[in-house]
Amino acid sequence: MMSSSHSELAEPVNPSATPDAAIAMLDAQGTVVGWTQAAEQLVGYPAREMVGRPVARVLPPSEDARRATVLAEQCRAQGGWSGTVRVRHRDGRTIRMTLRLSLLWGPNGSTRWLVSVTDIGTLSSGTMNSSFRESLLSHAPIGIVVRDLQLRCVWVNDDMELHDGVPRDRRFGASPKDAVPGFEAEALEVVMRQVLESGTTTVHEYRAWPPTDRRREHVLSVSFFCLQGADGTPLGVCSMTVDVTGNRRARERLAILGEASTRIGSTLDVMQTSQELADLTVPLLADHALVDLVESVPFALESAARSGVANGRPPVLRRAGLASVDLGLLELPWVREEVINVHPASPFAGVLRTGRSHLVPVLDTDAYLGPWVHHDPARAQKVRDSGVHSLMVVPIRARRCVLGLALFGRSEEPKPFREDDLLLAEELVTRAALCLDNALQYARERTAALTLQRDLLPQRVQGGAAVEVASRYVPADMDRGVGGDWFDVIELSGARVALVVGDVVGHGINAAATMGRLRTAVRTLADLDLPPDELLAHLDDTVRRLNDEDADDSGQVPAAVGATCLYAVYDPVTRRCKMARAGHPPPAIIDPQGQATFPDMPAGAPLGLGLGILAFESVELELPEGSVLAFYTDGLVESRDEDIDAGMCRLGAALARSGRSLEELCSEVVETLPARAHSDDVTLLLARTRGLQPAWVASWDLPNEPTAVRIARHLTVRQLGTWGMDQLSTTVELIVSELVTNAIRHGGGPVRLRLIQHQILTCEVSDTSTSHPRPRHPRTLDEDGRGLILVAQLSRRWGSRSVSGGKVVWSEQDLPPSTAAIA
Repeated sequence: MMSSSHSELAEPVNPSATPDAAIAMLDAQGTVVGWTQAAEQLVGYPAREMVGRPVARVLPPSEDARRATVLAEQCRAQGGWSGTVRVRHRDGRTIRMTLRLSLLWGPNGSTRWLVSVTDIGTLSSGTMNSSFRESLLSHAPIGIVVRDLQLRCVWVNDDMELHDGVPRDRRFGASPKDAVPGFEAEALEVVMRQVLESGTTTVHEYRAWPPTDRRREHVLSVSFFCLQGADGTPLGVCSMTVDVTGNRRARERLAILGEASTRIGSTLDVMQTSQELADLTVPLLADHALVDLVESVPFALESAARSGVANGRPPVLRRAGLASVDLGLLELPWVREEVINVHPASPFAGVLRTGRSHLVPVLDTDAYLGPWVHHDPARAQKVRDSGVHSLMVVPIRARRCVLGLALFGRSEEPKPFREDDLLLAEELVTRAALCLDNALQYARERTAALTLQRDLLPQRVQGGAAVEVASRYVPADMDRGVGGDWFDVIELSGARVALVVGDVVGHGINAAATMGRLRTAVRTLADLDLPPDELLAHLDDTVRRLNDEDADDSGQVPAAVGATCLYAVYDPVTRRCKMARAGHPPPAIIDPQGQATFPDMPAGAPLGLGLGILAFESVELELPEGSVLAFYTDGLVESRDEDIDAGMCRLGAALARSGRSLEELCSEVVETLPARAHSDDVTLLLARTRGLQPAWVASWDLPNEPTAVRIARHLTVRQLGTWGMDQLSTTVELIVSELVTNAIRHGGGPVRLRLIQHQILTCEVSDTSTSHPRPRHPRTLDEDGRGLILVAQLSRRWGSRSVSGGKVVWSEQDLPPSTAAIA
């Protein structure tokens, strides 16, 4: 018999709810002796038309005799029956129903039958309580008790003893308070009297510890029906009890899993995901939860724990998440992010090694902490003091790799963990493992893309004698990933410098790889000394061809837009800057007084449209020495909460600060970014212009005649002597002789010689011809063709470039050590 400590009444499921089933009571001959309102609603017959008549009345005519005889024989032989039957409604239609016949015992061995039926057509309905219906369909034990108007037991089935442990013989004639004394029995009597008075059906749930499973709490659902006689007056109340523990736990399980889908994996941060797992399970599943990851996992490194061990030893763990119902225990036994060394003899090492979960329903703390007692006695004592009496250890696995462990403990909740708790924990950990694996895959891809991008970007930028430079690159947030921003500073001939910044559409490794290809293309085109608008036209064609090649490989339509770019060339001799842009934001120019402006220049089309030279237009500006050029990508001036105009105003205000070094100015500009994570890469390149002193540049106009060669050699030797570079005279004199000779022989119009001393010595010869010199391999008897080969061998670097009205052929020499130190 159950005492009051073994049962607790719960709140009603719904005071007005009815089970989607109906019952009737039959005597041993199949005559209806009790009817219910639920039965009347289901088949349409009122009590006056059914009580005292054979139940075959509701069977279709073709099945009356045959079906009734078969059912009677099976019921007597088996002590009950369940199956599907066709029932005739009062209006003449036929209804398919599930039926269950249960044998009831009365005093002195008398018997009755209780018929429970459910309309198959309502099985998909979710509007009513389904516990009773599911029990009918699953053949689960249903405890049945029929009581008279004084609530004394007059009929009962054998299954009722499974629910409350009261023997059948001790139940007859007893009220609920007599059979199961306690507050819950009194409350149930109140409900039964309400059912007798109203004639309606009510469903209640309560918790109990049945005699067959004293250690486990069960949830019982009781449906109360009012049995009526032929005149419609109450004869008694029938209670049907079903164990719905599995149903309730399944609902709770589904609710927790539903929460897991929204609360775990909200970010791509493995530490945050681990904490979300711990927060979800406390207190829904456990009183304490710990999540430990293999130490390499938070850093997105390849783990050595494919089998859970490395070199025969458990991997080092790092605490990634913890939660507890007792805030004082949050630091026990380790704090978050602390490194944890797993003892090889501990059960945790076994879980890491095997990859299988470990359930300890009743925890023997001393035995379980044995390996820790000598290794870390202080923390072992803290675990004892926590009061944890039940434990689950679940491995976090993904791609056959153990990423860590999740530990769940109970101290406040008296019930120990069971197998179904372990199944739920494994399901939650599996979902978290998928999120962790996604985060790791993303982090590794992002790390690879960031590494690739940083390797492709210039490691150290130098502006030579033309500009002083500083730069910053800030990758996008974790959600967007690394973008395709790039910048470069390219030293050109004649002490000039090219400044470039670009932005490839998209994020990730593909964007970083495309950025590398475009940066290489720009450097190659810059070596040709093309004007900015021509260079962008060639780059546009390069992007279009790359898109076409990618489309051929994937079978997809090529992207319409590939990248944006801004390209500028600054000449420190003339202090003029020529620039063009391809859909990129304009540069900011800060004069020596700190006034920031954005030049009005054609925007140009984004790269990849294939519009040719007409899509780009260069502008040329004269810049005072000490001016600052700011090149940037749109991530610096544009965001979801700020349009580009407001961002450019913010940038201009940050740059308009005189007296700052470029490094300080870069840092201050980046600090103006919103504190929240930005969704696009940020690139900033600052260049402060320099001007070459007139004393370091010498130029002469030469006549287009053979005597010009002798004059050029004489002028060169004299100028080198003035600069203290006599040791270069022989070499440079020979180079000048060859270049001037070629200009007179193959060019036309006036010839100009220019020497520039900066970090190197540059010798330039210009003429009016647009044909560029090309070295060739002369044959043995050829008298010409060896001059350029000689120039190439004597020069540090040489080449030619087109200029307005002709071309320039140039050669570079390293300065002598003494002069280089002065320069």
